[in-house]
Amino acid sequence: MSKKINVAWLPEPEEKNYPAAESYLGLLYDDKAVKVMVAKLRTAPISLFKVKDIFRASGLSLLGVSNSHVERDQEKIEDGKSLSPILLVRDPHNSKVIIADGYHRMCAVYSYNEDELIPCKIV
Repeated sequence: MSKKINVAWLPEPEEKNYPAAESYLGLLYDDKAVKVMVAKLRTAPISLFKVKDIFRASGLSLLGVSNSHVERDQEKIEDGKSLSPILLVRDPHNSKVIIADGYHRMCAVYSYNEDELIPCKIV
């Protein structure tokens, strides 16, 4: 872990995050299910979860700081720019959380503070 730093967040995900989530979820689910999930994400309230807990629930590996997308998000954090909340989908069949959008942002935040609370929309 590097130095702890204050992470600024937008109040809501950016509009571009929803098509990105739809694209990723389309690899896992049929079109009808994806449309329903994204519609629910759009109206879901913001929740807060520790970044380390999201990682554990997703079962994903941490991307290295040499990843260009993670580096870009770290630069935003250091410049005090606000990040977009992440989009999560619960997969009850596999007891996992799917990071539909925001994986790189989450990895960037983890590099500063694994206990950071990340605003999320989760369905």
